[in-house]
Amino acid sequence: MAESKPKPKIKKEAVPIPKQLPEVRRSNFNEVALGYTEEQALEEANRCLQCPKPQCVQGCPVGVEIPAFIKLLREGKYAEGIRKIKEKNILPAVCGRVCPQEEQCQMKCVLGKVGDPVSIGRLERFLADWERAHGLEMPEKAPPTGKKVAIIGAGPAGLTVAADLAKLGHEVVIFEALHLPGGVLVYGIPEFRLPKSIVYAEVEYIKKLGVDLKLGYLIGRTFTIPELLKERGFDAVFIGTGAGLPQFLGVPGENLGGIYSANEFLIRVNLMKAYAFPDYDTPIRIGKHVAVIGGGNVAMDAARSALRLGADEVCIVYRRTREELPAREEEIENAEEEGIIFKFLTAPKQFIGDEKGWVKQMECIAMELGPPDESGRRRPVPIKGSEVLMDGDNVIIARRRTPNPIIQRTTEGVQVTKWGTILADENGKTSLEGVYAGGDIVTGEATVISAMGAGKRAAKAIHEYLMNKK
Repeated sequence: MAESKPKPKIKKEAVPIPKQLPEVRRSNFNEVALGYTEEQALEEANRCLQCPKPQCVQGCPVGVEIPAFIKLLREGKYAEGIRKIKEKNILPAVCGRVCPQEEQCQMKCVLGKVGDPVSIGRLERFLADWERAHGLEMPEKAPPTGKKVAIIGAGPAGLTVAADLAKLGHEVVIFEALHLPGGVLVYGIPEFRLPKSIVYAEVEYIKKLGVDLKLGYLIGRTFTIPELLKERGFDAVFIGTGAGLPQFLGVPGENLGGIYSANEFLIRVNLMKAYAFPDYDTPIRIGKHVAVIGGGNVAMDAARSALRLGADEVCIVYRRTREELPAREEEIENAEEEGIIFKFLTAPKQFIGDEKGWVKQMECIAMELGPPDESGRRRPVPIKGSEVLMDGDNVIIARRRTPNPIIQRTTEGVQVTKWGTILADENGKTSLEGVYAGGDIVTGEATVISAMGAGKRAAKAIHEYLMNKK
């Protein structure tokens, strides 16, 4: 009998992704992670076990057939691999960079039980970048249905719905309030994490599907939703306006000069390109000592941006411990490598200004962790008598954002929660016939890929509604 060949040994360690050195990247806005080379991508793809019942697919909010695209990649069939991804995900270059794979598909990876999980996001990015370099391939579209759908918001949810409905043969128009498409992808995420050229390339793909993109249209002012349905000829509407309304702390001195919401700060930096002033028209004032209040990805983005804008010292002030930080571990590590200082179990009590009305100090109080709150995390409790003063000539408040209420206030009959989010079922159906919603406008601030998952479910429901509508 012929001897069976031994199975090749699977590496337990993932292939690390090349990155700019911390001492170099902390002074530029170029992308930090440089992406896999072809050799590195093939080496990482060969770690995949090709499980007969892949758990990773269950962890993907849009249901990408992960083992299938990885198999095509390691066979050198890159065009087929990216085609497989785009059957479910129309923003692969974006998701490969900013999705929290470690909490989703990679968390389910069987290999992660004995070593590092397969770097699914980095492999997705490799194929998406390969396609962009070699030319986009357009999918087949269904014949025109004669139905017309309005999409409000050109963020991740809106773009996903638009692409899926366009492929199904519907006429799709996106109304975006800003002068550029992409939503949080362009105004919220810095260039060093997600180059805007990547976002615009993904948007161009969606436009080539036949989607009409109208910029500078604030729905609720330019048109209301009832006007779109009754006067503008639309058969259905999808609301994907996200959650971009900043929340403040409500402490004394919060209106002093030099205090920004993270929303304003990141819009100035990312959308208005303040980092490239005077080549672009929007300046931004950054002092020597910058404090960022919060611990999520937005706080990391704001802190790392402030460092690149010339601050001598940037400190993240967070009221819980490092273990409770909600930001991605990768972004926390990047911030630490770049020299961002973390002050844990600390909360601002008031801001103190100078004679010109600009912030100069922050009074902070120490915290300790008590019983869990409604989020399941231990509630921070102030320690009496522990107040200290901290210097700071800029403060960026990076609290959780909520939806802008303009659509809710101009759309009679749409049901909302006490937090201002729109009530919708699991398929995005709202209380109004023909009106659907998804993403952060429904869930509150969440991830790009979760918004896309909501968009896919809503697109399917809208298609069924349109095809059964009399």
